[in-house]
Amino acid sequence: MTLSWRKSSASSSADDCVEVAASGRSVLVRDSHDRSAGVLALAPGQWHALVNAIQNGNLDGR
Repeated sequence: MTLSWRKSSASSSADDCVEVAASGRSVLVRDSHDRSAGVLALAPGQWHALVNAIQNGNLDGR
C-alpha cells in the first residue's frame, strides 16, 4: 500500500514540519525532517482533538 503523505502548503519546501497520511481509519503523522524517526497512528477522534488543540493555541509555549 502506497501512502499519500501531505504537509501544509504554508511550509512550502521546508522540511521542518509534520506530514500526514490516511491509512484505513487511522491518520498517520510523521516528522518531515526525520522520516525514519517513526510514525504516530491516530484514531479519527485523536486526530480531531490534536487539530483543535493546535488551532485553539492550547499547545503554544510547551
